Amino acid sequence: METARVLVAADKFKGSLTAVQVAERVTAGLRRVVPDVQVETLPVADGGDGTVAAAVAAGFERREARVTGPLGDPVTAAYALRGTTAVVEMAEASGLQHLPAGVFAPLTATTYGSGELLAAALDAGARTIVFGVGGSATTDGGAGMLAALGARFLDADGKPVGPGGGGLADLAEADLSGLDPRLADVDLILASDVDNPLTGPKGAPEVYGRQKGATEDDIATLDAALAHYASVLGPDHAVLPGAGAAGGIGYGALVALGARFRPGIEVMLDVLGFAPALARATLVITGEGSLDEQTLHGKAPAGVAAAARAAGIEVVAVCGRLALPPQALAAAGIRRAYALADLEPDPAVSMAQAGPLLERASESIARDFLL
Repeated sequence: METARVLVAADKFKGSLTAVQVAERVTAGLRRVVPDVQVETLPVADGGDGTVAAAVAAGFERREARVTGPLGDPVTAAYALRGTTAVVEMAEASGLQHLPAGVFAPLTATTYGSGELLAAALDAGARTIVFGVGGSATTDGGAGMLAALGARFLDADGKPVGPGGGGLADLAEADLSGLDPRLADVDLILASDVDNPLTGPKGAPEVYGRQKGATEDDIATLDAALAHYASVLGPDHAVLPGAGAAGGIGYGALVALGARFRPGIEVMLDVLGFAPALARATLVITGEGSLDEQTLHGKAPAGVAAAARAAGIEVVAVCGRLALPPQALAAAGIRRAYALADLEPDPAVSMAQAGPLLERASESIARDFLL
């Protein structure tokens, strides 16, 4: 029998295991049953939080910069660099993880630090920048990011508007003439797992505002402010796929930075070298914390499964909880899913014990697919 060669290409289990830890635990479980199995690990991400970590695991160099956090305080943010390609994750600078517990600033949180992080990548010599957007604390349409890169947003008195999406209601003039000239020579790829427009019923404030602490009144205020902002900068870009990503930072990148939108997992699989790793594999194990309806819309496991299916290679998945019926898994190209919830039904215990449980689930995969 041909020796099995397993590729573990899974995302993080949010709140319990990083993508690197998932790969380590799966490998340990497989080897407990088949000690000499060949395993290659390629932690993946879809552009959201964890994207820089996945790039570093694939051989990129981790770099750090001090930038402005979403509340205006300095934070340390990481990006990844290999040659002239940088992977920049907006959540590193402007993500929810930088807010103190229970503290939100839906109207004033700024993406200024994301612009500073892009500038740091430019300073490091990046000519191609994969800009992963997701997990933001912000809904400012990317205005803060553009301001950090040299744009000016002025009110009727010629003074800078206030920070965050709320301040954009006062916007009278947008001056993009001071944008960093290096941006014109950079291939900026907007990598996201959401394709929402900027405003409206499927727009950034309505769909994502509540998780950033916005009340219903805040959502109405932000939607109107972003619509006004788009009327000043250019309304055509506001309806493009990805414009509403990460509180509208996608719009700012598309309208002012010449970014091109691609599904985050597709970009990351390219950047991480997934195709050559897939060519070496006879079985692929993917996964994430929750396999659910959202998974099917551009999340990492769906992208991995689609690529593996196209290559004729069998895919199984691991997850904390499974909320997809077998037919949905099959349609996505996943032969079978192994959920930690089947081993430990208490969600709190399952998350706390995710590592050992994942090893047990992986032993089952080895028995079912490798023996």
